[in-house]
Parts: sequence; structure tokens; C-alpha cells
Amino acid sequence: MITPVPPPVRIGALAPLTPPGWVEAGRQLLAGLELAVQDVNAAGGIGGRPLELVVRDTAADPQRAAAAVDELAQLGVAAVVGEYHSVVARSAAARADAVGLPFLCSSAVLDALTEQPTQWVARLAPAQSRGWRTYADLLLGAGHTRIAVAAQPSVYWAAGTRILREHLTPRGATVVDLGPELDPAAVCEALVDQRATALLLLVGHPDPAVPIVRAVRRDRRLTELLIGAPAGQPEFPSWAALLGADGAAIPFLRYLPERLGPLGARVEGALRERLAAAPSFVAFEGYDTVTVLADVLRSHGTDRASIAASWPHVAVEGTRGTIRFSRTPGIAVWQWTWPPIQVVDRDPAQPDRLRVLHTG
Repeated sequence: MITPVPPPVRIGALAPLTPPGWVEAGRQLLAGLELAVQDVNAAGGIGGRPLELVVRDTAADPQRAAAAVDELAQLGVAAVVGEYHSVVARSAAARADAVGLPFLCSSAVLDALTEQPTQWVARLAPAQSRGWRTYADLLLGAGHTRIAVAAQPSVYWAAGTRILREHLTPRGATVVDLGPELDPAAVCEALVDQRATALLLLVGHPDPAVPIVRAVRRDRRLTELLIGAPAGQPEFPSWAALLGADGAAIPFLRYLPERLGPLGARVEGALRERLAAAPSFVAFEGYDTVTVLADVLRSHGTDRASIAASWPHVAVEGTRGTIRFSRTPGIAVWQWTWPPIQVVDRDPAQPDRLRVLHTG
């Protein structure tokens, strides 16, 4: 007699896997999600039922993400996980809230992930305000008081600029917005005119970030200027491949502890093998997302309302510490308070090695 195979527990996964999405980040996120699903199933799944990912590519398109949430809800998934781009995750979160589908957001940091408080959405990544204030403290500690911002139009970049200005201005620093003209030569002229000591790149990668870095590095008037990229563009291999030594000594945020524990170390090795490269913090976020959701599914079942009701009761050991969710002032979703935060850069003497400059 053939034993029937139990039906899988299906969860939807959102990630930017094609341009104009940040494909490298999407692949790292998906690698973490897939590895965790593999580990969950190797440990018996969810009450004997295998866990299955149903992946949808958002391509950094908010409307596409909202449509994917609708589709996944109709397919009967228990929950949705993932997404990297904040504006896209915000669209997915709003739709998940509207249709009553639990959404565990892996990587997006925009504080206002939803406009109103919701029981349906929880988040692993730290809020942008917390990470970017940590970054601002690094700038202050290094003595930077005239900080220029090259920013593309975006809710995310505008929020980042506002956070920096609100944190830095009362402490004696000036934040100068260089405006919409992001031609590399024009950026260099503006930096000289403004007597800036630091330039923060709040722009896409590779364009216009890479041409701006090249131009600044080659301008003899700007040899003492610090270039920063708080959103993490230098984290990924293509940054080093495109810029080489020019891409070093550019601080960025990442969400890892100083040292990984046993689980984190094991996962790092498995991710490195899966990716054929060093995993970024985004891959760890993906792994932790499925680890948390699997624990919820085992403890509270696959009913969507039960999953959403479980967020305040979560206490799960992830790759980067114990994950618990709480209500945080100014944030309308259930929030892990807080993941570890580092400011790191690529070592000029060895650009494939990352240096920890500051922790928060």
C-alpha cells in the first residue's frame, strides 16, 4: 500500500529577480529563503508536511508586488515573505493587510511600511530611522560637519535624507542636498562649491552610483572627501568588480553581529556554497524569515488569522540572535527590536575584506 504524500504548506515569496530590481539582493534573499526551507523539510517539515515556496519576481515594481500578493492569496498560501526594496514592500504590505494575508517582511527598512497599524505584517529588518541614525553617528564621530547628499527621487531616499538631517543638524552638522543633477562632473563641482567633507550616495547601483564614485576618486580637489553609501550598495560583489580599489573605504550599513553563533556559522557556510560567494546580510535575513515562520506554523497552525495573532508571541533563535516582535513607536507593523547593526566598508588594502567601523 502506497502511503499518501501529505500536501505541502505553501508560502509565497517576493523578491526582485529581474531589472530594474536590485537582482543581486534578490538572489541573496532567495538563497536564504530556499536554504531555510530545505532545512525545515530535512527536520520533518510542518507537522510532517513539506514547506514549499511559491516565488514571484517583483522586479522592483510596487504594482507588480501588489498583484503578486493577490495571486498568492488566491493560490492559498499560508503567508507571504521576502522583498528587498522598501517602496515595493510597502505596496505588498498594504495589499496583504487589505486581503488578510500574513506578511513577514525580510529586508525592507522604510519606517512607514504601512500607513496604519496592522496585525498582518511583521518585519525582521531594522527600521530605516534606527540604521541611518547609527550611520550618522559614524559621520559625527569622524568629524564630518558638511555632508552632501546625492539622491534620486524616491520615497525611500527622501526618508533617508530627512532622518540624516534631523539627527545631524541639532549636533552641529549641515546636510546639503545636491539636487536632481546627478551628472558626475556636476556632482564634483557641487561638492567643491559646498566645501563638503562627505558625500552620501542615495542612488541606484550601478547607475548612477558607479560613475559618480569614479569621477570623485579622480578629482584631485576631492582627495580627502569621504564617500558613503548607507543603503549597502558596496555589499555586493558587482560593486567590487566594477570599481576595484575605487570602491573601497565607502561605509555602508549591514545587519550582522560582530560574531555569528553556531547556527549563523553553519548557515554562512551553506549559503557560501549555494551562492559560490560570500553571503550578504540579506541572505541571512531570508534564512531567518523562514525560520521564524516555520516556528509559527508548527506552534499556531496554518490558519492565516492564527499566524497573524502569533507575532507578539514569537521567540525564535535566528542566525543573528533571538528574534522577538514588538510594537515600536512610529512603526505600524510588528517589528524585531532590534537586529544587530554595523557600519562597514571594504578594506583598501584588501577590497574583498570588510572592516567593521561602528556598531549600533
